[in-house]
Amino acid sequence: MSGIARSVVAWFAEHARDLPWRRAGFTPWGILVSEIMLQQTPVARVIPRLEQWLARWPSPDALAADSPAEAVRAWDRLGYPRRALRLHAAAVAMSEQHGGQVPRDVDALLALPGIGEYTARAVAAFAFGVRTPVVDVNTRRVLARAVAGQGEAGPARTRADLAAMEALLPSDPADAQRFNAGAMELGQTVCTARNPRCESCPLARLCAWRAAGYPEYDGPSAPRQARFEGSDRQVRGLIMRELRQSDTPVPAEVVESLWPDAVQRERALASLLADGLALGDPRAGYALPD
Repeated sequence: MSGIARSVVAWFAEHARDLPWRRAGFTPWGILVSEIMLQQTPVARVIPRLEQWLARWPSPDALAADSPAEAVRAWDRLGYPRRALRLHAAAVAMSEQHGGQVPRDVDALLALPGIGEYTARAVAAFAFGVRTPVVDVNTRRVLARAVAGQGEAGPARTRADLAAMEALLPSDPADAQRFNAGAMELGQTVCTARNPRCESCPLARLCAWRAAGYPEYDGPSAPRQARFEGSDRQVRGLIMRELRQSDTPVPAEVVESLWPDAVQRERALASLLADGLALGDPRAGYALPD
């Protein structure tokens, strides 16, 4: 095991947060749901919604038997509600193709609707102990600093990022799982994007960025998300909130009252229709998907 992996595994054993999906007995389905919810949503907001979701739909079969509209409605204000539709579609696929079970193989997970490289590998590693590199934005930052000596990771490059993690991944599957989780935890809590706590970092003596004197990053930057206020995302959210709260189609005039800029409102509505998050037309009104 490399010095970096050994240090991270030891640190994680002592400093890992007590999170529901890390507890013994947490199901593979629960881990898959948590991973999708955690995409672009803070842990504190995910935990209560995850508990409610699993109480209502404790298995893929349970969610598959319900409607996409109920999945979107239960998603509530977690943001990016397309994730709810993708999760429902994945549950249907697992119910129809895998006997209602979450598959353990990375390729089988990737074949599910809406499941990408990160989620497939995270579920395989954390639910089933499969030895596979798991790379998220926090892991990439740790590797960029500790190994490459760069202050930022720059734009994601899936193949190169996985190769960099694979090069450090312990051969033992249990240690590999701990290193995957520990690298993410380190990036989330210590090696943060702003104000990293280098004095508390287990990699301080091994970090190439620290050894080089913390040079300024001069490479390409990852794209930054636009402000929420006044954005199309805000308008989409207002429309979605109205649809979630109604058991009948929302009249077009109600949708029109939600946002004063007609061009932006129509653009947001059109994008919801294109994404399958809304159905309808001006005459019939608008509703969540069947």
